[in-house]
Amino acid sequence: MGFGILILKLVLEPILGYSMGPWATTYKLSVLSSSDFHTSQRMSRLARYSFWALQLRKLHSSHIATLSFPSSFSTSASQSTATRPSPPPIHVGLTEYAGRGVFASRRISAGELIHTAQPIVSHPSLSSVHTVCYFCLRKLPSSARSLEASQTVSFCSTQCEDQSKKFYDVEKKADWSRFNEYCRLQGLKYPLLVKRLACQVISGVVSSDVLDILQPEIPSSDRISKMKKEVALLNNTFEGSDIGSEQMAFLTEEWYAGVLARIRINAFRIELAIGSYEDLLSLAAASVEAEAAVGNAVYVLPSLYNHDCDPNVNIVWIENVDAKVKALRDIEEGEELRICYIDASMDYKARQTILYEGFGFHCNCLRCASKD
Repeated sequence: MGFGILILKLVLEPILGYSMGPWATTYKLSVLSSSDFHTSQRMSRLARYSFWALQLRKLHSSHIATLSFPSSFSTSASQSTATRPSPPPIHVGLTEYAGRGVFASRRISAGELIHTAQPIVSHPSLSSVHTVCYFCLRKLPSSARSLEASQTVSFCSTQCEDQSKKFYDVEKKADWSRFNEYCRLQGLKYPLLVKRLACQVISGVVSSDVLDILQPEIPSSDRISKMKKEVALLNNTFEGSDIGSEQMAFLTEEWYAGVLARIRINAFRIELAIGSYEDLLSLAAASVEAEAAVGNAVYVLPSLYNHDCDPNVNIVWIENVDAKVKALRDIEEGEELRICYIDASMDYKARQTILYEGFGFHCNCLRCASKD
C-alpha cells in the first residue's frame, strides 16, 4: 500500500464506518504525480484546482496511486452493514478545468440510482431541531413532538440514538443556549456543523483533520473577524463543562477557520422529499416542492461533483440525511457527472453572480456559453 493511499485510508475509514481493508473494486481516486501536478496546474483556471492538486501532492508526490473502496461506498442510515450493494459505477479523477471530478465508469441509464452517501457531519436547523431526528434529520411523527420534547432533542430510532451516543454525551456536558442564540440572531447555520464536528472530535468519533480532503473557500477579512468571535464563543461554551483542556487542544482559531471554510463551500442544504425515488419525474417534482430545509450536512463524494447549469445528475434526500444521487439522463462511460449548485431556473446573469460570490468561479458550461 502506497503512503498516499494509507493516509487517505486513515482519513476516510472513520467516515465510511468500516475498514477499507483488502477489497479491490472499481472505485478509484487518482493521486497526482509531481509532473502531472505541474502540467495540470498550468491548465487550471481556478484557485480551487491548485489547492486540490497541492493537497493530493502532499499525500503522495512520487507516482499515481489508486484508492480502492469496499463493495459499497456507503449504506443508508437504516440499512444493515451486513448487506452491501454493488460498487457505484463511478470513479474520481482530474479534470482540465476544475481539479477533481466524478466520472462514469460504465454507461448509466436515466433514472438510475448511482449511489447513496452518509454525511461526515450534519446538524438540524435551529427551527427544526425539535421536529426532526437529531442524528439523521428524519422528520419525527407528530406524536413525538410533545411539550417535553420541545425542550430537548429526540431521535427517530434506537439505532440513531446509539450512533449519536459518543458525540452527544460530549455535547450534553455543555450549555449551548448562548451559542445557539448567537447563531439564531446572526442567522448562522454553519457554526452548528462546526460545533457538532468538535463534539465528534472530542469524543474520538472522527479526527480533527477529517475535512482536510475537501476544498476550502478563501474567506474575506470580514469573515475572518466573525470567525474569531464564533470560535471564542465555542471555546467558552466548552470551557464551562468538565471537558479537559487536552481534549480541546485542537480547537484553535486556525482549526475553526479551516473547518468553517470547508463547510461553507461544501455543505448541502437538506430538504426532505418524502416518497419513493423510483420514478424520476415524481422525484424531481418532490425535490422542487420539498418543504423548507431541515438542516445541513457535509459529505465526501457528493462534495467532489462539479457544477453545471444543465446537470446530468441530481442529489435528493428522501426521508433522512442520506444523499441519493440519481441520473437525470443517460450518461456514457467516461462522461463527467455534474450537479447544479444553485437554482438552475435563474437567468444567466443571476447564475453567474451567485456562483462567483458563493463559490468563487465563473461558470463556462454550454448553457452559460450561450448565455441561456
